[in-house]
Amino acid sequence: MSPCISSYLTKSAALVLLASNSPATAFAPQPTKIAKTSSRRSPTCLHESKDNDRARMEKSWEHMMGSDWREFRAKLVAQEQDMVGDKKNSATKQASSSSKKEEKIGNFISGAISSIFSKGESSKEKEREETVSPTAVKEEYNDSSPIDIFDGVDVGGATKFSKIQINSPCDDPFMDEEECHIVYDEPHVQIDSHRWAHPLYHVEPGCILIANEKLGGVFHQTVVLIIDHNENTGSTGMVINRPFPGNLIKIASDTDSNIDLSLKMAFSKAPVSYGGPVMQDQFSTLHGFGEVMGSKKVCPGVFVGGSSQLMQEVRRNHLHPTEVLFVKGHAAWVPGQLTREIEKGVWYIAAASADLILRYAGAPVSKDDNASDLWADVLSCMGEKYEDIATTHSGRGDERMLP
Repeated sequence: MSPCISSYLTKSAALVLLASNSPATAFAPQPTKIAKTSSRRSPTCLHESKDNDRARMEKSWEHMMGSDWREFRAKLVAQEQDMVGDKKNSATKQASSSSKKEEKIGNFISGAISSIFSKGESSKEKEREETVSPTAVKEEYNDSSPIDIFDGVDVGGATKFSKIQINSPCDDPFMDEEECHIVYDEPHVQIDSHRWAHPLYHVEPGCILIANEKLGGVFHQTVVLIIDHNENTGSTGMVINRPFPGNLIKIASDTDSNIDLSLKMAFSKAPVSYGGPVMQDQFSTLHGFGEVMGSKKVCPGVFVGGSSQLMQEVRRNHLHPTEVLFVKGHAAWVPGQLTREIEKGVWYIAAASADLILRYAGAPVSKDDNASDLWADVLSCMGEKYEDIATTHSGRGDERMLP
């Protein structure tokens, strides 16, 4: 990763950590803050969480304004990969051009030597046929890709990102000019906001763990959404690509669960997924409705919890039951355990779009999606070696309980 991008992401990560230094919890949101206000009747007043309509509106505004910092980071990663690819292609073209020039020069030298030792008119005629003109060699040697050079790329130290600036566009005292270009310039590489994924080199809430193709057991070819991660208290997550063959009313009736009857009836048609081997009698909800009371925002556009409020929205016909995924059980790691597993290659870490994460929670599916195999779909979006892994090892699909 380039130094300027790494510097910007490091500063951004530091600000995020300072702003939200909260311990890991079992999918529960942080306690509602209590604000004290002066009042003659009561010395304190509890300010309740925002109502469901406002939560939904804020989520819609965030989407319309394009304020998903994860998508912005994905564009930077795609731009950096494109720059690396351009450098590799340029080096390949230069090597190919050099070999052709060397071949022409070699032909010219061998032709010149043969002309010295040739005798007779037939030899001279053969010399004229086989010898390469020095002028032609010079023209060939000096020839480079006319399309690239007349585009202004690599001329006088210029690149395709070079611009004429009258004044410095950077007024931010915390960033240098290169970092300002990264933040404020429109990335020349565009990504599909519906389906994007790229590798990460650290664990963060909202990232996903993609099981190594060699991993067996209940986590074989699973995709795990990390809900909480803290080096001191451990990590929690939920499997999001193991849908059960049946809806909530069937699964909750056939297995032990603590789910409320009214919730079961309201979400009778909601999909259910295996979430992990821990506390399998507990259900959690994964959705993209908004940060309603009792829910937690995992990352932009992705929320867990708040089932009682979501039930009200279903009854108001503001939410369809299939837009909420009920997750049975979850995964958990004690402090240091997940780090050790990642170091041993058990998991690939990635950031992914909200639509990929909410694949079984009512997110739209396009013709480019592998709708029945999220594990392979995410790896394909990550590109490079991960795409090869998906091609080689996919085929079983998501709707299965065992390897």
